[in-house]
Amino acid sequence: MINDPAQKNRRRSLRKRMTVAERTLWNKLRSRRLMKFKFQRQTSIAQYVVDFYCAEKKLILEIDRDVHGFYQQSVRDRNREEYLESLGFKVLRFTNEDVKNSLEGVRNRIVGHLHTD
Repeated sequence: MINDPAQKNRRRSLRKRMTVAERTLWNKLRSRRLMKFKFQRQTSIAQYVVDFYCAEKKLILEIDRDVHGFYQQSVRDRNREEYLESLGFKVLRFTNEDVKNSLEGVRNRIVGHLHTD
């Protein structure tokens, strides 16, 4: 984790601009309604700030906004994901629509990864 002041300011800024989908998922995660695991939001890992992170399982949850449908952004997302996975993290990526339309499906996918060793 990075304690760089610029990263800290970026994390604060991202928390203030959370989407409805991010807030919805955060409410599920922070109250530990997804089993017993603790999640953090807007956490610095390497040079990135990730949406949600479970240290115990090295699980990263990313919620994509509309901009992530663009090719250039999808390439950056893929490179970021590959880099984080090379460090031993598991990255699960969801869209705002996934969370809005199928919160139970998102929850089930996360729980499936929390059960793995």
